[in-house]
Amino acid sequence: MKKTVAGMQNKIWQVRPAHADAAGLSEQLNITPLFAQVLLNRKLSEIAHARGFLSPKLTDLIEPTRMPGLTAAVHRMMRAVSEKEKIAIYGDYDVDGITSVAILWHLLQMLGADVDYYIPHRVDEGYGLNDEAVRQLAEAGTQLLITVDCGVTAVRQVRLAGELGMDVIVTDHHQLGAELPPAEAIVHPLLDSDYANPASSGAMVAFKLAWGVAEAHKRGGRIPDALRQFLLNATTLAGIGTIADVVDLRGENRVLAGYGLRAVEQSGLVGVRALIETAQLAGDAVNSYDVAFKLAPMLNAAGRMGHARLAVELLTTDNQVRALYIAQYLKEQNRLRQKCQRDIFKQAKARILQHGLNHPDRKTIVLADENWHSGVIGIVASRIIDEFYRPTILINTANGLGQGSGRSIEGFNLYASLAACSEHLVSFGGHEMAAGLKVETRKVGDFSEAFEAYAQQSLGRMTLESFLDIEAETCIGEFNDRLMRELKSLEPFGQGNPRPMFATRGVRLIAPPRRVGARSDHLQLSIADATGAVRCIGFGMGNLEKKLLEIDSFSVAYEPQHNTYNGKTMLQFVLSDIRFD
Repeated sequence: MKKTVAGMQNKIWQVRPAHADAAGLSEQLNITPLFAQVLLNRKLSEIAHARGFLSPKLTDLIEPTRMPGLTAAVHRMMRAVSEKEKIAIYGDYDVDGITSVAILWHLLQMLGADVDYYIPHRVDEGYGLNDEAVRQLAEAGTQLLITVDCGVTAVRQVRLAGELGMDVIVTDHHQLGAELPPAEAIVHPLLDSDYANPASSGAMVAFKLAWGVAEAHKRGGRIPDALRQFLLNATTLAGIGTIADVVDLRGENRVLAGYGLRAVEQSGLVGVRALIETAQLAGDAVNSYDVAFKLAPMLNAAGRMGHARLAVELLTTDNQVRALYIAQYLKEQNRLRQKCQRDIFKQAKARILQHGLNHPDRKTIVLADENWHSGVIGIVASRIIDEFYRPTILINTANGLGQGSGRSIEGFNLYASLAACSEHLVSFGGHEMAAGLKVETRKVGDFSEAFEAYAQQSLGRMTLESFLDIEAETCIGEFNDRLMRELKSLEPFGQGNPRPMFATRGVRLIAPPRRVGARSDHLQLSIADATGAVRCIGFGMGNLEKKLLEIDSFSVAYEPQHNTYNGKTMLQFVLSDIRFD
């Protein structure tokens, strides 16, 4: 058991055992034995399933009519379009919500509808439907209100909308509450326990609704060409939303995200092209890493640092100049977000160490501060888990009402924990792994104690140690061009289909390591074993420079990647951990 580079949290190398069936699968699929092992680790032992996973097709998507509540929603939307009713799309401020709004806005615009959208302000209004926004929309003459990526627990707000003369269609994918809202239709994958993709993102639900409306416009058994092209463009928006929302990227989600990524370069959406150009991805094949760590953070920056309505404008405008202006602005906002995130993380880490919240007997971390930006604390909570591996909630306590964001670890249901502590909260919502809450500032201490008590009972004597899920122990020479092409076919990577990680033991330095990066906190090194040599980058591992010079050999866990620099593409290991055996 070795410490991580930060010296804070043990990481256990969980190496998958060699599969006896790897040689047979390798021969049947004409793939390398190591890649066969990777497929078997993903429970893809049947030839048909393995081929379907590696070559997903749009025809594998579940028909929209099978989505619970969708048929009723399509009928109500069609009536609103035909009767020229005023429609408002109400979405969440994250990437999933932003892309969901854009999908339905583009569709309704094409159909000639009178449509606008509303995105709540993350700080001033918080997540989901709120009373004041509902009243504003009613006063503006809205007759049909469509929620995306929110609304399934907004019982009071949907009832208020009805009292104010609006029909409501709820489309959502979050956990269901004890009572469903009195909506005209509720489109939600969890309403039917037999639905094949309960892990749909909000963007997937919105895409299915748009697809259902397009199906309703069939002529002679065929969707009109303009609507077909719209659906192809919409796969890019839905794919970005799906990847950004960190849902399970297997099955239908893999199909949509994979096709959406392949369609990015040919996207007819001006905003998507501007986003790609500003992120300096033009001319490259956009992958899941690019979406998760380059495009999504720029879109999210609008809602985190300002107002997410600007990101929706980017994805809905047809003005190239305006799109490039917004994209550049979002890039700058994201830079400011990164600085804000670093500052909060530094303060939070100091408090954790000062108050002993990293003690082995402690199961959770809850911290509050009136100066912490509520749009950034969720990302910081994820960073804290990376370092201390405990369910973490950070709370902004300005104005007497704390707004918190939490992240969890494998095996601890964050949503259920908040439900168990709900007597101390004003409101809460989310998933097993991520959630938000509101709490009166004076009750933060009581909530923190209740949250820790629940975790103590739920986790019991479990030692909180993070795992590295390693596909296999192997040697450097295995990573030839053929294997790297095979590994790339696993894209898109994400929840349920992580980027493959491997381990090699007994490697040695073939050149002195070098600290790199603006703060010299990363480490660049070249290593070798008996089969080959490779360059490596260890992010955040700069403090290991001297230690590596003092020893003869060590072991590494890493993700093999191709790195292109100055027009040359070379193999590179991105290190996840170093062990000094």
